[in-house]
Amino acid sequence: MAADPAPNSTPQSARPRALALSALLLGMGTVHFVAPKFFDDIIPPELPGEPRTYTYASGVVELAAGALLLPRRTRGLGGRLAFLLFLAVFPGNLQMARDYLASDRPAPVKAVALLRLPLQIPLLTTARKVYRTN
Repeated sequence: MAADPAPNSTPQSARPRALALSALLLGMGTVHFVAPKFFDDIIPPELPGEPRTYTYASGVVELAAGALLLPRRTRGLGGRLAFLLFLAVFPGNLQMARDYLASDRPAPVKAVALLRLPLQIPLLTTARKVYRTN
């Protein structure tokens, strides 16, 4: 992870990626507090404690990462935090897919639950590019 950025990568080239990630994280972080039930429902039941605690904690981390991605001087830290966050929430995405596939939800809803899994890959690679170029 500490490797040098690609030769054509500059902190300026990371700005659009950082702003896009920031918007996503700030938006989703806000939703964790406005409509927490959805997130509570996808917390893996194997985790100790109350699902709402995980919902709020991940919302706080999303808001923090989103805010850190905005100024250039904290963008690298924000990218690292976003990368770790995307890894940390993957079990919730797996839980959602597992629950939705076993339910009587419509096929399009099940498809969205499955599509969230590979969506983590571009989120992870984008966060990595941001922190490696700052």
